[in-house]
Amino acid sequence: MKKQFGVMALGVLLIAGTASAQQALNDKDRAEIQELSAKYAKALGGCMPEEYADVFVPEIGYFASNIRGEVVGRERLMALVRSERHCINAAAQAAAGPRTVPMVTIETTAKSVTGRAELGAAGYYADEYVKTPKGWRIKARTVITGPEQKANLTVADVTAIRRLAGTDLGLFDDMYVAGPDGVKRFRTSGVALGLSADGVTGRALLKNDGGYYDDVYVRTQQGWRFKSRVYVAADATPAATTPRAQP
Repeated sequence: MKKQFGVMALGVLLIAGTASAQQALNDKDRAEIQELSAKYAKALGGCMPEEYADVFVPEIGYFASNIRGEVVGRERLMALVRSERHCINAAAQAAAGPRTVPMVTIETTAKSVTGRAELGAAGYYADEYVKTPKGWRIKARTVITGPEQKANLTVADVTAIRRLAGTDLGLFDDMYVAGPDGVKRFRTSGVALGLSADGVTGRALLKNDGGYYDDVYVRTQQGWRFKSRVYVAADATPAATTPRAQP
């Protein structure tokens, strides 16, 4: 009987421990997290690079999308804003108007606080948040586009593909592309992804080389794998630009 009681007591303690590990958010926390999306939209739409970078966790916070790759760190995040079409062209900025602020559905687990903001046909934002000494910040914001949703791609998929390609190995350089005015501006960090009939495509500019990889990735029972990886030398035909997509 004593042994049975001991097992029951241990079970209660384990349950209590799990509950205490669950991150509890109060109304202030939730309001602050919702406000991050408003600050994000205002800074991006208003071409305010410093304010945009401030929304993210310093040093490690990142934005990811198919065209932008994985944009990590303050300087790159600011460069992203400066390269936006409406931030280059005053007429385009006036025509764009204020950005809509989507509501975020917030979820908590013992390990993380995450959010999802629906963007209609454009897809959705998938976020992860961290509370810092200066308040809540975005640790990661990933865009899953409408076409990517139709292809059943998730944040876990695109993250796995980038890791497979070598994003964490320091192999790749940031890509800068010249605009109509001839000025080169930030375009992509790491691997830019796309979709084709063969699978998910990737393109990554190699550091200290000038060449790039053209990849095709496929999903297998063992996870994502290369279908092909083609090295294109720097003196070959210049890489075609990827179709423009807004963060």
